[in-house]
Amino acid sequence: MNSAFDRRDFLKQSSMVALAAAMGTNIVFASKMPKGYVPLLFDEKDALKGKNLEMIVQGDKPWNVESPVHLLDDRITPVDKMFIRNNGLIPETIDVASWTLTIDGESVKAPKTYTLAELKKKFKPYTYQLVLECGGNGRSGFQPQASGNQWGQGAVHCAEWTGVRLKDVLADVGIKGDAVYIGYHGKDQHLSKDPKKEAISRGVPMSKALEDETIIAWQLNGKDIPEFHGYPLRLVIGGWPASVSGKWLSRISVRNKVHDGAKMEGHSYKVPKSPVSPGEDVPQTDEYFKIIESMPVKSLITFPKSGAMIASDAELALRGHAWAGDRAIKKMEVSIDFGATWKDCKLEAPANRLAWQHWSAKVKFPSKGYYEVWAKATDDKGNAQPMVIPAWNPGGYLNNACERIAVKVG
Repeated sequence: MNSAFDRRDFLKQSSMVALAAAMGTNIVFASKMPKGYVPLLFDEKDALKGKNLEMIVQGDKPWNVESPVHLLDDRITPVDKMFIRNNGLIPETIDVASWTLTIDGESVKAPKTYTLAELKKKFKPYTYQLVLECGGNGRSGFQPQASGNQWGQGAVHCAEWTGVRLKDVLADVGIKGDAVYIGYHGKDQHLSKDPKKEAISRGVPMSKALEDETIIAWQLNGKDIPEFHGYPLRLVIGGWPASVSGKWLSRISVRNKVHDGAKMEGHSYKVPKSPVSPGEDVPQTDEYFKIIESMPVKSLITFPKSGAMIASDAELALRGHAWAGDRAIKKMEVSIDFGATWKDCKLEAPANRLAWQHWSAKVKFPSKGYYEVWAKATDDKGNAQPMVIPAWNPGGYLNNACERIAVKVG
């Protein structure tokens, strides 16, 4: 049953006969149901369907689902292990045959609308592996607690996206010389169900919008994008907070100013321009905050799982991924003595720009006992992960402290 269609149909009807027909059965105690109540069957679909059973639910209205770090061991993240960060509810109806993308805004020469079929036919397709990481990934590490979902380190993935380059579409439309920013618009619903409100509408400067790897995608890992990841069309922008990669994409506005859509205000996806004291109440104005752009250098240990137990004479094989927003990783190291000394790892080149880089290492432990393995990445500008939680900020963004796992030898 298409619950999205049926939910809308139900809301237009008051007949219990019609409701029972839609559900395929009678509603026991229907006469007791509060006026205006919508049965759970007609609520938003289950985002966990098809997901790995170990996924962690941070919230279900909207759906926010995290991957435990050890599930991110794949070189290309499979759909069943990809985190979900939604700001609104999925569209009630999705009709691919009639789906369109409109390019408009103050800085286009004339608005233009494309069907999905026209996008696929008119422009050359490209495929890239791209890191998408929630700006609040690692938020749970901040003390005092910052507002928002208390993500561990699993709100990140690097999957393979296929679509057309935004730069090619904008060239076809025609852009004025005063263009400075783009903003996306999707068909997801605001939590209030108010059609006049957008759940999220963010964007990036033109320089980022015009990069080769910024694409309007319709495929994820070689198949149609799943519903909870933005089916049928998604803007995908690697290296910056995943919130700039708009789902259920229906419109892109080319602006002559910084985009001012939903979640561009206050301290949403922003950090203080200057360090602040933990817990400090900072005025939510542009004078004090700056928009998060390129994500910081970071790494994960994806094997083994924290808590591993090994024999005292065994060599432990380690592996994981590292990334650095717009930049590349130049060095990857691990430590077994709480950062006193570091050992270089084998580091692979990325599959393409803005993809994560795989690393591996082998370590031996001097004696039986408890150890922690710490991982530290350094980017091509010399920026390294800090060994402790970085500066506190009200939104709990950009925690890129060294990843670590516990190991018992004995």
